[in-house]
Amino acid sequence: MEDLVMYITVFVLAMFVGFEVITKVPPTLHTPLMSGANAISGITVVGALIAAGSQNSGLAKFLGLLALIFATVNVVGGFLVTHRMLEMFRRKE
Repeated sequence: MEDLVMYITVFVLAMFVGFEVITKVPPTLHTPLMSGANAISGITVVGALIAAGSQNSGLAKFLGLLALIFATVNVVGGFLVTHRMLEMFRRKE
């Protein structure tokens, strides 16, 4: 029970810190920073794969699969937005 309280506390604190960091980023830097964060999001995919393939309970496997789906959507969507942003800087012929 103590571990659960600790995990929830860390999760809530991470949400607050993440919100504060994101709100301080100026709009002109948001897209390039998001592009760089996509590479880091790949770590989330690896962690989700480990959780989904673990020998733990069915709930852990389900949550791992759900995390894998969300992380993959995040990575693919981020790269699509980055690609679209870079298209704006190409010369028109």
